[in-house]
Amino acid sequence: MKLSQFRYDLPLNLIAQHPAKKREDSRLLVINRKTGHMENKHFRDIMNYFDDKDVFVVNNTKVFSARMYGRKEKTGAKIEVFLLRELSAPNRLWDVIVDPARKIRVGNKLYFGESEELVAEVIDNTTSRGRTIKFLWNEDEESFRKMLEMLGETPLPKYIKRKPEDEDKERYQTVYAKHEGAVAAPTAGLHFSPELVKRCEIQGIRFAEVTLHTSLGTFKPIEVEDLSKYKMDAEYYNIPEQTAQIVNKAKDTEHRVCSIGCTTMRAMETNFTAQKRLKASEGWTNHFIHPPYDFSIADSLVTNFHLPKTSLFIMTCAFAGFDLTLEAYQKAIKDKYRFYSYGDAMLII
Repeated sequence: MKLSQFRYDLPLNLIAQHPAKKREDSRLLVINRKTGHMENKHFRDIMNYFDDKDVFVVNNTKVFSARMYGRKEKTGAKIEVFLLRELSAPNRLWDVIVDPARKIRVGNKLYFGESEELVAEVIDNTTSRGRTIKFLWNEDEESFRKMLEMLGETPLPKYIKRKPEDEDKERYQTVYAKHEGAVAAPTAGLHFSPELVKRCEIQGIRFAEVTLHTSLGTFKPIEVEDLSKYKMDAEYYNIPEQTAQIVNKAKDTEHRVCSIGCTTMRAMETNFTAQKRLKASEGWTNHFIHPPYDFSIADSLVTNFHLPKTSLFIMTCAFAGFDLTLEAYQKAIKDKYRFYSYGDAMLII
């Protein structure tokens, strides 16, 4: 299939600018792949579609304060620095994106904080907007992390047209987030509250965890028309042995396995056996899923409504079917669902 097929028109007023007042009060569009039937629900109703010993697989990555603002030496020009990943902890080396990039060259120093508490030096160009920087910090790792947290802000997507607020530190994070490393939230999981998780567990639904540190590569514009030629940026993932055991037991006993989010799905589809059983593994994945695709692990998917022509939207089409997904999106637009990161969700069964 071609990239141009994966577009749709969305009224801008449907792009959610704030989260729902309560996580589980988000709306839920339930889609049956076999019958094509769709129904409007709320996220708290998800329990009604699963039984004892079914499994929800979640991504426990934790978002860090990746967006920082510094000033260039001498000129004082304001520069946005978006932290992508740490390359070397002892040396404080980071891959970043800078904006405006034309002003930043190798050798430039950037100063962060009103009192210039933190300084970084640009040591390499990686892409047109990408740089490698070295933070000039001589104290211990804990104090360095606290400084990044203090000077950075929640990395809300650019389509949220406001500055981050205090509530975003909590709400742009899943309630089960554990392992820091993501620059974007695994948004399908944002709808779970601690109370909903507990109610699901009481019902007998098991939770199993994977880690995939979502990077900007997940949202990077796809610039090739032929999807078979697209190469995703690699992202770190980890599937623990315990998770593999829980998932495989569910499959062996013909219980359902639901992927909470596309990043979770991509982690699970990265490494499985010939018998279509999940393998414990750790590493980097650039697995790009597009139609046609035969999914091996999960039989249902929870996902938010994604931007057109993105890897997440394309994966959703691969799972639910191209025509059914577009039909569901048109229904969501007609019924005024809220879109994107802080928006509502779909359950595809």
